[in-house]
Amino acid sequence: MEGKNNIAIGFLTMGFFMAYGFLLIYLRDFAPGKEEWANSYSIGKHFETRLAHVHGNLFAFLNILVGYLLMHFKAHLRNVKIISWLSLTGILMPIGILTEVYLGLPPALVLIGAIAMTTSVIWLGVSFLKMKQITA
Repeated sequence: MEGKNNIAIGFLTMGFFMAYGFLLIYLRDFAPGKEEWANSYSIGKHFETRLAHVHGNLFAFLNILVGYLLMHFKAHLRNVKIISWLSLTGILMPIGILTEVYLGLPPALVLIGAIAMTTSVIWLGVSFLKMKQITA
C-alpha cells in the first residue's frame, strides 16, 4: 500500500534523528571539549551534524505527510508509487550528511536525497493541482 511505508519509515527516521539530537546535546553540554564544540557552532562538523539533525526530522515529517496524503488520495492521484519512492529516497540526504561527517564519504547521497525529496514534493503538488474535484 503506497504511503504506508512512508509513514512507518518517516516515524522511524524521526525517532532516530530525535535520538541523535541527544548526542548533539551531550556533545554541547557534557562531553570533554564541550567548549571547543560549542565554539564551532557555525563551521565544520558541528554545523554539518546540526544540518543532518534538522533535515532528518524535516524529511521524516515530509514522509509522514506524503504517506498520509498518498493513502488518502491514491484513487484520485497518478504516479503514487513513484512519488512514494522518491520521498523515501529523500531520506538519503540527511544520512549522506552523516556519512560525510563520520566516514568522510563524498556528498553523493546528499545530492541524490535532496533531488529526490524536492522532486517528490513538487510532483505531489502538481498532482494535486491536476486532481479533479472530489465530491462527497
